[in-house]
Parts: sequence; C-alpha cells; structure tokens
Amino acid sequence: MGVVADICCKITALTAQQTQVIENAASVLGLAADLAHAQVTLYAQARSDNFLAIVAQAKPNTCYIDFKTNILGSTVQVVEEPLIWRTLSYGTAIAGQREWELGMDALEMRVYPIKDATGNIIAAASFETSNQEAIAEGHGMLVETASMLLTMATFDETMGRKFYRPLGTRDGIIIIDERGYVTFANSAADAIYKVLGINQIVGRRASDRQVNMRLAQKALSTGQPLEKEATVGNVILVQRAIPIFVGNLVVRTVFIIADVTELRKKEKELLVKSAVIQEIHHRVKNNLQTIASLLRLQARRTKTPEVKAALRESVNRILSISVVHEFLSQQDRGIIDVAEVTKNILDMVIQNMLEPNFNIETVFNGQTVILPSEQASSLALVINELIQNSIEHGFVGRKEGLIGVDITTTQENYQIDIYDDGIGLPENFSLDNTNSLGLQIVRTLIENDLGGKFRLFSRSGTHAFITIPRLTEGVKEVKED
Repeated sequence: MGVVADICCKITALTAQQTQVIENAASVLGLAADLAHAQVTLYAQARSDNFLAIVAQAKPNTCYIDFKTNILGSTVQVVEEPLIWRTLSYGTAIAGQREWELGMDALEMRVYPIKDATGNIIAAASFETSNQEAIAEGHGMLVETASMLLTMATFDETMGRKFYRPLGTRDGIIIIDERGYVTFANSAADAIYKVLGINQIVGRRASDRQVNMRLAQKALSTGQPLEKEATVGNVILVQRAIPIFVGNLVVRTVFIIADVTELRKKEKELLVKSAVIQEIHHRVKNNLQTIASLLRLQARRTKTPEVKAALRESVNRILSISVVHEFLSQQDRGIIDVAEVTKNILDMVIQNMLEPNFNIETVFNGQTVILPSEQASSLALVINELIQNSIEHGFVGRKEGLIGVDITTTQENYQIDIYDDGIGLPENFSLDNTNSLGLQIVRTLIENDLGGKFRLFSRSGTHAFITIPRLTEGVKEVKED
C-alpha cells in the first residue's frame, strides 16, 4: 500500500476504488504543481463530517512559495477551509485567497473537484500560489491545464510514468490548443527559441517547420504522450509532448522543451575521462605484472633459498595490487568488491606458492562490502600477506587444508575474518613482538590506511580478524538479492 492509500484508509471513508482514483491523481501531482507554479494539495472528507483530510501534496520545483509544512496526513476543520468545503459540497471550481498564518502574505487559491467513475465528488485539488505568480501572463491557463491533467489522471493508472515526471526551473513550457496553435510559452521556452532564431513563439502553429514541434503534432494526432531528444543546429533538445484530454477529445498539448547541450557535452567529457582512467588502470596492471615477471625470472636464477622466498613474496605483493587495478580497468567506478578481490588473490597465491601435491579447500561467506580503490589496494595487500602466511606456516607437515573468509556487518563496523584449519600460532605468540615483516605490513595498513583494528589468534587453526569502521569515508555496503 502506498503512502496516499495508507492515509486515505486511516483518516477517510473512501472506498478502495475511490482511493485508487486519488492515488492516480497523486501520481502526477508533481508535474501539476510545476505546470501551475503552485503548491497542490488534495483534500478529502475525513471520517468526521466536521473535518477535511489532507491526503496528498506536492510542492513546485518551478517557483518558491511560502507555505505551511508537515500537513500531509493531517485533518483541518471544515470552517477553516470554506473554499475546499464548497467545492467538495457542490462540485464547482472556485477561486479566492487564504492565509496560512497571521502576518503571512495571502496566497492565491484555486480549487477544482475530483470525481470518481460514477461522478461522485471525492476530493478537491487546491492550487495555491503567490500573488506575483498569480498575476503573471498565462497563469490561469497553466493552472487550468494542470487541473485537467489531474482529472485525466484519475482514470489512468499508467500516468505516473516517465512522461509525467516533474519539471525543472530550466524547462521550457509551451501550451498548444486543439487547433495546433501555441497559446502560451514561458520565459525558458522563449529563451530556447531565441537561440534557434525565433523571437516570437506564441501565435505560431505547431506544424510550422521552423519551430520544430513535430513531436507535439504527433502527440496531438495520436493522443499519446511522447518524448524525444533532437539536435537542431548546434543545440541538443529534449522534447516532451503530453496531450490533455477532456472526455475523448484532446483539448490542448503540453510541450516541454529543455536545452541539454551543455549537459550532453559534460557527459561526453566524463565518458572520455572514464575511458582514460580505465586505460591507465589497465596499463598499471600490465606494468605491475611485468615487474612481477622480472622478479620471477630473478628468483629462478638465484641459488639462495632465502632470496628466492623473499622474491616470491614480493611477486605476490605486487600481483595483489595488480588484481585491484585489473578490476578498476574493467569498470567505470573507482570502487572494488572485497569478496571478488579476495577470491582472485587467493587463486593467485595458491598458484604461485602452493606445492603441487597439496590440496586446499576455500570457503567464502558473508555480505558484499565495497571499498574505494585506495582502500581496496591496502586491503588487497593485507589479504595477500595473511593468505601467504597461512599457506607458508599454517600447514607444516600436512597435505591438505582449508582457508576461509567470513565478512559480517555490524552497525558500526565491517568485520573480515580470514582463517585456516592449520596448526595455529606458536606458543606465547605476540603480535606486538613478532619479527614477521608480513604481519608488520598488515598491521600498519589496517591501522593507518583503513583506520581499523587487527587481531591474530588461534582457534581450530589461525584467525586473522580485521575490523573496519563503517564511518570510513567512501565505504558502503551492497546487499545481495
């Protein structure tokens, strides 16, 4: 049940069918408010005869109105809203003024009835706007058009879709009558057409080839709302045409036009920049893999086991960072899935370090956690070091083992537990006193780069427990379906 339906059920006696009519009207309330340059409020009779219920409301994006806030879902006494009461009682449209509070400027108010399929008056739509807006040329036509839109919407459940989305301050609004003549154009529309070389748009026919309103003509003839992006000279325009019906006849068409030239230019620039960044990540990955190959070559030539082991560890560290850049080279966002990185690093370390006759089992559990690339690189190094430690020290004297990763989320933290079922930590092990370079790297990266905490303990093997604050900038959780 939607918000409007919920309010109707709680504080009105409307039937399910009548509530659906109100919901249909509410689905286009934002566009109606923007067209009319007015706050639009839907009132229905409350359960008590002496009260009216406020069941839906929309504020305009196209102008500023000083209005009373937080009234949706509330009730008002009938005596406080005489214009609303008269429209609900007699079904006539009415105009007047109202004050929300003593000392506030009076608002111009126009009220229109909303009827159900049987013709019963079930709600009133109030359009409230400032005196300055009310005296603007064409305002009455805009409010009338918006009220027609609401009436049309009451019996069409599909009208809340993209064609009927709200407007912006830069959108040009043009009203075309049933004969195809432009009867109104706001200042934004005039400005766009002046760029196109037309100084006066009102009075012209939509069929005039110079005005580029073929979309409006098609909407007028077919009775279907339409939208199209078109290039006129050096200008890119988004055009939207919405036919307004009274009964089965199209009585006017709302033609909305927006100049998106600069927006499309910026989008194109962003696409180019994104492609360049992805290419940079790809080249960084390739360079890191080249360095790793050189170190592998050096490791094969050296005779000293200690040097060979050190070079192998360095190769894995470099490749763990290359995994992050590989992910970044394949997407246009600077974020990384921790689980995917972990799986790739585990496969890489196993390939480079595991003895051929050793069987390893891997387990992954938990929610997906997304990190920005900088933090992901640090975590990749951490994961690499911990998995290397497990393989190198956790399974001494064994032919098989398990390495797992659990990712859990609390209200404050992300928790990553990398564990194995190996021999555990040495007796009297202390993280503060260890000489392991790898563990020193892990601790530094977690505490300094990730702002987290790190624990290492034995429990049916070894557990490396990492805690990263959820408040860390750029960290977010993605819940899997």
